[in-house]
Amino acid sequence: MRAKLQPRGGIPMIRSELIQKIADDNPHLVHRDVERIVNTIFNEITDALAGGNRVELRGFGAFSVKKRDARIGRNPRTGESVEVEEKHVPFFKTGKLLRDRLNGK
Repeated sequence: MRAKLQPRGGIPMIRSELIQKIADDNPHLVHRDVERIVNTIFNEITDALAGGNRVELRGFGAFSVKKRDARIGRNPRTGESVEVEEKHVPFFKTGKLLRDRLNGK
């Protein structure tokens, strides 16, 4: 799993860069421990979603799983009808504090 975050300037931040930034901002923490913490957080969110649970991080947002029903789709290249199976997809809804910060409030 590769987490991408957008730091200032619009350049994507990958998981290793996030870990490095946290380690740099907290010199009292060992890099290996920061990596373990970040991985644990992502794994717990993933496990909760896989179990059908919702994860809410107050002020940041909420992760949930939405079900998409089976349907008949269309191959854009050939125009042929194809069956699309039912699937579950992750969904993220931003929290009020994050939305306000993004909108300069």
